[in-house]
Amino acid sequence: MFGINPFAAISAHIPPGVMQTYVVVMIVLVVAGTLFDIVHKGSAKYFFANWRKSRKSRQLRGGELASIALKTAAVDVLASGEFCNARRRIAHLLTMYGFVLYLVSTIALVFFYPTAPKPRPDLWPHLWWIGGLMVLAGGYWFWFFIRADVAAEGNSPFRVMRADLFVLSLLASVTLGLLWAWTQSMALFALYIIATTVLFGSVPWSKFAHMFFKPAAAFEKRVSYADGTRSNLPAPADQPERFGTRVKHVRNY
Repeated sequence: MFGINPFAAISAHIPPGVMQTYVVVMIVLVVAGTLFDIVHKGSAKYFFANWRKSRKSRQLRGGELASIALKTAAVDVLASGEFCNARRRIAHLLTMYGFVLYLVSTIALVFFYPTAPKPRPDLWPHLWWIGGLMVLAGGYWFWFFIRADVAAEGNSPFRVMRADLFVLSLLASVTLGLLWAWTQSMALFALYIIATTVLFGSVPWSKFAHMFFKPAAAFEKRVSYADGTRSNLPAPADQPERFGTRVKHVRNY
């Protein structure tokens, strides 16, 4: 079953072109929603204002900027270095890498093997399942056991706020997707499409766009600490800010 392309079975009811168009529409919604979020919240204006401020101080050389960019990618993006809490970091990494695997393999199966029950090589269906299960492991672990208002404040894990829209829609989409792939139920497929539409269509109101902002913010923060202007954000995870002889460690719980 894990080597079967679930989208090939649905092609008997829905033409592959319709599914491919749907995926393209979801990508357009993410791009449009992210741009709207940037304009509405002024994120780009804030970022470039800080960047211009840093340019007025000590000019960093090309090699220094390249080194900062590499460190940003390795520490802040690929390793989620902003999370000092080990459990939170592991849950985040499981969800992040699982979502990437799940998303890329979905695109591969829908566009390149739309009617092939067992694509050759059969790597993509396995990656689709692995990615989905990683999302569920990291996402549900975070939701029920790691969230600050649940783990530290004792609130119910079923207490929902607007800020939870992204993680809940992601979990709903992936959960329903795996259940549909297991059962091939058209009812579950319809729910899967609804949850997925909410996930990608709610970018302006959820934290989805943060995954695009965070690398830029992390890079700007490292540049500001390197050129001496200092960002108003906490120090980079591997560069605790010094106040005299004291060191302020920023923790994320």
